Amino acid sequence: MALSDYSFVNLASVREDLISKKISASDLVELYLKRAEEEDKYNAFLEVFSESARATAASLDQKIASGETIGELVGAIIGLKDNLCYKNHHVGASSKILEGFKSLYTATAVQRLIDQDAIIIGRLNCDEFAMGSSNENSAYGVVKNPIDPSLVPGGSSGGSAASVAAGLCMASLGSDTGGSIRQPASFTGLVGLKPTYGRISRYGLIAFASSFDQIGPFTKSVDDSELLYKIMAGKDVLDSTSSIKPIHKERSGQSKFTFAYYEEVINSPGLHPKTKTLFLEKIDALKAAGHKVISTSFPYLEQLVPCYYVLTTAEASSNLGRYDGVHYGARSEASEDIPSTYFNSRTEGFGPEVKRRIMLGTFVLSTGYYDAYYSKGQKVRRLIKDATDDILSKADFLISPTTPHPAFKIGEKANDPIALYLEDIFTVQANLAGNPAISVPMGMTDEGLPLGFQFLGKSFDEKTLFAAASLI
Repeated sequence: MALSDYSFVNLASVREDLISKKISASDLVELYLKRAEEEDKYNAFLEVFSESARATAASLDQKIASGETIGELVGAIIGLKDNLCYKNHHVGASSKILEGFKSLYTATAVQRLIDQDAIIIGRLNCDEFAMGSSNENSAYGVVKNPIDPSLVPGGSSGGSAASVAAGLCMASLGSDTGGSIRQPASFTGLVGLKPTYGRISRYGLIAFASSFDQIGPFTKSVDDSELLYKIMAGKDVLDSTSSIKPIHKERSGQSKFTFAYYEEVINSPGLHPKTKTLFLEKIDALKAAGHKVISTSFPYLEQLVPCYYVLTTAEASSNLGRYDGVHYGARSEASEDIPSTYFNSRTEGFGPEVKRRIMLGTFVLSTGYYDAYYSKGQKVRRLIKDATDDILSKADFLISPTTPHPAFKIGEKANDPIALYLEDIFTVQANLAGNPAISVPMGMTDEGLPLGFQFLGKSFDEKTLFAAASLI
């Protein structure tokens, strides 16, 4: 078989092909390096880790030849969002302020993949510090959607989505603070998982909003998503917020489910007609298959996005304070003293959207406004969590379209921050409440653009989430 004829099916089949000597890890790496270096017309990769990927592949071939035990991910070619640390490799959150920085350690989630013999192929473009819904905020240019290069791939993990959709890697990791895995997955026709908060360690993830951020995979199948999740999940002594709850070994055997959806969502005038049609068709199909589907309402639907942006910008203001040209980050050459070092380094290093969110966050935390905004936002978050749990006490899942519409044109919303913030309308609830959620392909518009179907499940019940996602 010619190397160029090799077709990726799923991660389990790659492992089988390597064990049977149908292909070597080195051949696989060369194939994907060529694709990443020569076929990336989408600005998905910021850097390809050619040297380390080849070295890892050579060592895996030796391991297989000598009959040693090999990991579950042997031969898996995986890309990393540019906010995940990989020791002795560049990482920069797609920001000028971290240009040239090499990580001194590896993120726990990444290390667990490497321990199972995954091959890390490179770092992927994203919105700067994961702040955005279109991947137009990167300091290194816009990422294009492989379905149609005139469209955005979604954000903030746009490069992670585009790389998998274009076949430049087999799977990738992203981070999801308010929908940054699920929305790009919807726009590019992939499976995107946001695990329960605390399920996967955040150690080695460059922080945006620490009480919201979660690492998750982009894959072409639910099975691959579950495999990567189970390897990455679990307690980590380096992350005090990681959970000690056991990880499921087998997918739930439950075959009939109760699904809830919001009437307000279906009747929203902002919902794309094809999105509504496909979603209602899926509901009818679930009913026909013997599942129970109930309509409900959510009392805080209009508060979801405002609450999310009050709290996440506050956390961003706190987390990004360290990038001052002294403690961390590139130092401006125009600096003359401490105040000018701070001012010039941040002015030159941060992009417009990051500055906007830092200023918003600093405002809501400031004296005289803390109680009116941040403190009230935390109280609203508690109400949202309680209301979400109440719905999930009567249903196994909350379902919705992942996004109101398919991918939009590059530049279409670039000058309208509010319109971009509203992109998160269906996805932020999972992050505010801490629940797991997954986006799976729902169908196509008449123009051939993918749309996503979202399941939001009970906390730490990913085994049932994967079982339900496989239905669609």
